[in-house]
Amino acid sequence: MSRPSESHAGLPEPPPQHDGRPAVPVQSCRPAPARAGARSRGLDRFNTASPAATEAALLGCCGSRRWAQRLAAHRPYPDLDALLAAADEAGYDLAPADLAEALAAEDSPGLHHAAPPSAHLALSAAHAAYECRFGHVFVICLDAFLPSEHPDQVLAGIRARLGHDPDEERVITADEMRRLARGRIIELLTDKDPADTPWGLDTP
Repeated sequence: MSRPSESHAGLPEPPPQHDGRPAVPVQSCRPAPARAGARSRGLDRFNTASPAATEAALLGCCGSRRWAQRLAAHRPYPDLDALLAAADEAGYDLAPADLAEALAAEDSPGLHHAAPPSAHLALSAAHAAYECRFGHVFVICLDAFLPSEHPDQVLAGIRARLGHDPDEERVITADEMRRLARGRIIELLTDKDPADTPWGLDTP
């Protein structure tokens, strides 16, 4: 399923989780900065925070505990590129149970409350059909599209992927989760005043 994030097409932020874990943002991710390999204050804080604080922050990027623990255990990272590569590798190694745990933390992308009722009904029906077929929420990374295009892309994506068999859709879903996690890590490490960081890392 939290740190502030830009939700798709003005989507509402997800409700807080009640199991002690940070809520995962609603399927939003950010493009990498121009110099992804450069050191940043955010990366320095990430490298020096306690394992518990780092794992909690990473669970806001991907809801798999094994994924978060693996990334936290392999610190320090020399630059953002190295961290993103490690995140991808850990994502490829997720077992089905780990992927299911990550998906359980996600919220289905929706519409702004001011959208027409017919649009809400169409998207709700599409989500219900997808979840009935595959047993988990629909996830998609929309970095390549303008915010105004996100609702149509979500609906089109669901309709297209409903035709997949479960094994094919599992592969696509895992890839979308990796892309989402990358963008969320980039946003997590964006330079900002430590007092404003959403992770609350206990750095020296």
